Amino acid sequence: MALGDSVTTGGPCGCTPFPQLYGRLLAQVRGVSAHVRNLGLNGQDSGGLLARLQDDGSPESAAVRDADIDLVTIGANDFADQHDNVTAGRCSDAPTGDCVQDDLASMRGNLARIIATIHRLRGGRPTAVLVTGYWNVFEDGSVARRSFPRPGVEATQRLTEVTNAAVRSVAQRTGTTYVDLYAPFNGPESHGDTTVLLGPDGDHPNAAGQALIARRLLAAGLPGLVDG
Repeated sequence: MALGDSVTTGGPCGCTPFPQLYGRLLAQVRGVSAHVRNLGLNGQDSGGLLARLQDDGSPESAAVRDADIDLVTIGANDFADQHDNVTAGRCSDAPTGDCVQDDLASMRGNLARIIATIHRLRGGRPTAVLVTGYWNVFEDGSVARRSFPRPGVEATQRLTEVTNAAVRSVAQRTGTTYVDLYAPFNGPESHGDTTVLLGPDGDHPNAAGQALIARRLLAAGLPGLVDG
C-alpha cells in the first residue's frame, strides 16, 4: 500500500512508479506474491492525506486495513505556498521570521497522526510502515541552478534538511522506519548531481530515480512485520 504525493504516483515520469517496482523486487527477494495498491495523489499534502485516512469510508482507509506494508512519502507539498519565497531566497528574511515554521510544525504533527491512524486501522496486526524523506522538497539539479538564484538554491537545500529531520524524528518517536533518500540521490549513482535521477521538470524522479527509491525501500527491510 503506497500513500503520498506525486513522487508516489510517478508524477510526469511516464515510467513505472516506485511502489510497483518495490512490489516486484519484494516478490523476487522474499519469494512471495505482492499485491500493490498505489493511492498516491498529485499535489497531496500531509493534511489531505490525514483527512483521507481518518475517513473510514475512503479508499485509503480501506486499503490500509488490508495492507501488511505501508509506504508513505508526504510533506513536500505542505510548503507549496512558500515556494516562491523560498526559491528566491526571501524566506529567512521575511518580517515574521522563517516563513515555513508554521508549515513545518503542522506537517510534523500531521505525520505523527498519519502513522497513528495507520496503526489504528490495522488493529494491532503486524505491519511494516516505511516513511521516506526527500532529496529536495522543490526543484533540484540543473533546473534549480538555472531557475533560482544561489540563495534560493541554498534555501531549498536547508528546507529539505529540516523537513527530512522532522520526518526522521517523527519516525523514531513512533517506532516507524525512516528511509533516507537525500544521500542516495546525491551519492555515487548520481555522481553527486541529482539531475541524472530527475525528469525534465527537475522535481520528480525519472525512471532511474524511481528505481533507486524502490531499492532503498527494499534495503530497509520489513521491521514490524518480519525479522531480517
